[in-house]
Amino acid sequence: MTQYVIIGDGISGSSAAETLREEDPDAKITVITDEGEPLYNRILIKEHAKGKLPEAPISIHDEDWYQERDIDLSLNTHVTSVDTDAKIISTHDSGEIPYDKLLVATGGTPTQLPVENSDADGIHHFWTFEDARGIREHAENADKGVIVGAGLLGIDFAAVCGAQGIEADYLMRGDRWWRYALSGDGAEIMHEGMREVGVEPAFDSGVDHFETDDGRVTAAVDPNGDRYKCDFVGAAIGLNFNTEFLRGSGIEQDNGIIVDEYMQTNVDDVYAAGDLTKFYDVLLGERGQNGSWGSAKEQGRVAAINMAADEEAEGFQWVSSYSITHFDFPFLSFGHPTLGDEYAERRYSDTEWRRVAFKDGRIVGGVLIGDLSPQSKFKQLMREQRVVADQADVLLKQSVDLDELAAPQEQ
Repeated sequence: MTQYVIIGDGISGSSAAETLREEDPDAKITVITDEGEPLYNRILIKEHAKGKLPEAPISIHDEDWYQERDIDLSLNTHVTSVDTDAKIISTHDSGEIPYDKLLVATGGTPTQLPVENSDADGIHHFWTFEDARGIREHAENADKGVIVGAGLLGIDFAAVCGAQGIEADYLMRGDRWWRYALSGDGAEIMHEGMREVGVEPAFDSGVDHFETDDGRVTAAVDPNGDRYKCDFVGAAIGLNFNTEFLRGSGIEQDNGIIVDEYMQTNVDDVYAAGDLTKFYDVLLGERGQNGSWGSAKEQGRVAAINMAADEEAEGFQWVSSYSITHFDFPFLSFGHPTLGDEYAERRYSDTEWRRVAFKDGRIVGGVLIGDLSPQSKFKQLMREQRVVADQADVLLKQSVDLDELAAPQEQ
């Protein structure tokens, strides 16, 4: 009987556990998580923090779900080390768990701002359900906010402030939000969306230090010396991957765990899935990293297929997407919008804009604001790896018709 151990009960770990049970009905499966509750929807916790959703719809699995599938679930359990030679996992209470195949799916922890008083009361990070509960409780009574981190996680704080009626300043180090993926035209649509909900962008800013009173945050001071009063701060400057327990394991890392397209690490019988993987992207032809829910779920499934097989059975091939529905217009990024060597874009209205990123003439990602309808066609072109950069005029038409593209053999 094969013993599978999964460290992490996010969507990638849970997806893997479910797939393993289907693939290997007689196996022993153990899921270990340091959180105090089973799988929940990380996408919906932002709606809870905004005051839009109660807790119930956010939970995906209860403990009975694991029992029904004969999966051992260990909550509130911290893994301290992994001995990949002996194939033994050690936990904080000195318990040892043997494995035949191991999946690491521990995700990350929000990075704390490396500035004075960044641990003050009233400064929030947004990752777990417990974080969302604390943010919602505080936001309902807060008056003035500051947001730090001009990316996809930071904008969730802007939405929370808007929904909870908190006037906020959004401190950005560059001249626009998500400057690595958006030009000025696209970013301005997002800036206007923020302003309409009471969040004011502050460019070429950031945080030099926080001021406090009796341990609670009272203001953020930026590197220019400008002072922003606040009693609520949302900080989202990235993730530190939860891999400390792998020290000495021999598992290769480089700002994430290195895996191939089968989710296999460099160590036999050890796999990884989810946010913390630096995986070989077969569409990109190089290593990529992705934090989307769909990508993590698929990585968990693919890892499990390969763990249960005698040899690598299925590669990971996925075009991810990340959507935002905080404003009056939708927003979606897909693929790797920051990795292009060439771009094509067009603005269609005050709330509609499109940008496509190419590498070696092929689509590698993009951003859609206002009209998301072309996404399936762009993803199809990514999967087909067609060279289309020279036909950007077709891709930027209001309505995209792939039949208007030259056939691949005619290019």
